[in-house]
Formats: sequence, structure tokens, C-alpha cells
Amino acid sequence: MSRSGLLCSLAVLALSLPADVSAYPGGTPGYVTDVAPFCAGCHSSADTAQLAGAPPQRVEAEQIANKHLARVREAREGSGYAKLSEAQRTDLIAGIQAIDAASQVKVIAPSKVAAGSIIEVTVEATGGGGPVVGLALVDANSRWQARPAAAAGWQVVGRPRVIGPDGADQTTFTDRRAAGLAPGISYVNIYGVKADPAKGRFDKFRVIWQLRAPSQAGSASLGAVFLFGTEKGAPFGSVETVRGRAPVGGGTAASGRVKFSDILSITVE
Repeated sequence: MSRSGLLCSLAVLALSLPADVSAYPGGTPGYVTDVAPFCAGCHSSADTAQLAGAPPQRVEAEQIANKHLARVREAREGSGYAKLSEAQRTDLIAGIQAIDAASQVKVIAPSKVAAGSIIEVTVEATGGGGPVVGLALVDANSRWQARPAAAAGWQVVGRPRVIGPDGADQTTFTDRRAAGLAPGISYVNIYGVKADPAKGRFDKFRVIWQLRAPSQAGSASLGAVFLFGTEKGAPFGSVETVRGRAPVGGGTAASGRVKFSDILSITVE
């Protein structure tokens, strides 16, 4: 095989191994654009509905208990979990499960809109392990097939308004949008998110989008996807590295989550 052919084969092999893709526990500060949830390939799925149509064995493999918590319990040699005692791993799992149970997302939008009109849509979310989480507008609750909301005819008008856990406006992420590019993006990072599972305290935050409705009458779907981590908000769940605080299981431990809101069907008149 030629050198170029070998490199091509290796590239294809890398793309075929989603479990080896590293997560983004510090958010995605360099990716200031629309996203679809398939990009979170190493995250665990919060439910089976988002994997409808996938082979049963793949659905099971993507669930939190199998893709993430099983690794914590096994504590394979060389993993970050192996450095924890059994009691510490038990506390870590309890904290992770509390974060998972508390993490919710919903979309608030009109049930009917005029074609081409501008409306306000609010996405409210609670939880996530922090300190950075992501929210995006999508057209379906399908982890590997959902599209950015624009695919359903919604156009983001202007910069989304991000309101952090402290109630103050955040522009940290949206300010990174390059000058000269349209500021209307359907995905944002939220900073300063904290979790205290032991005390049952989980942050709330929201994002407000101005959307132009589809130009054609009919119905248009709209929902949100919540992308968040768990370990850094749980006991014994983080370690200090040269790049800062990281999940104890590392970037490939599937400690991130993909969770969808209900998907609205909005009448366009």
C-alpha cells in the first residue's frame, strides 16, 4: 500500500471509532456556530427515545448505565477511576445520578405564528455538572439525525441572549463570533454553571432567541438539545491537569450527556 493510501485508511479508521473521540469538558469556545447533536459522539444518551431506529444493541450501548457508569464501577487499570477507592466510586456514581435526575430542558414558544414573523423563543434549563454547558435549537429529538433549527425553516435573528446562573447576561461565547459574520447562531455555551448534588442544588439558566418563522404555512418543529457534563460536578469527579480541571474519567469516559426537550409542533399561518 502506498503512503497516501495508508494515511487515508488510518483516517477512515479514526472516523469509525466514535468511542475514542474526546469530549469537550470546557465547552467549545472555538466552535461558535450552529451544531447538531451527533457531534457529541462520546456523550451518553439520557433516554432511548433519542435513538429510535438504531439497532437495539447500539441503543443499549449508548445508555448512561452501560456507556458511562459501567466504566466507573469496573475501574479498569490505567483509568482515572482506578485511583479511587470503592467508597469514592460509590459517591461519584451517586453524584452523577443526582445530576442526571436534576438536569432538564424545555422550550417556551408560541403555538401559532404568522409566516415570516419574528417571534421570541426561550430555552430554560437546569442542571449539568458545569462549569460550561451547551444549548442548541434543533428540529427533532434524534441524537444522530436532528438538524439545526434552520433546517425546519427557522431563522435566527441577531445574537441570542444568554442569561447565566447568576441572572446576568453573558456575552462570553457570542462575543467570539467573528466580525463580519451574521451573529444569529442557534447554539451557545453557558458559563459558571455549578452543581452540588449533596445539597440538591443545581443551577438554572436560559437563552432567548429571536426567530423569523418559516415563510410557508403549515407546521414547523422546534426543540432544544442540552449538552452537559456530569463528573466535574460530582464528588471525586475531577482532577487537575496541565490544561485545567478535567473529568476524572478523562475525555473519552462518556461522562457527557445528550438530553432533548419536548419537540414542539408550531402552526405557521
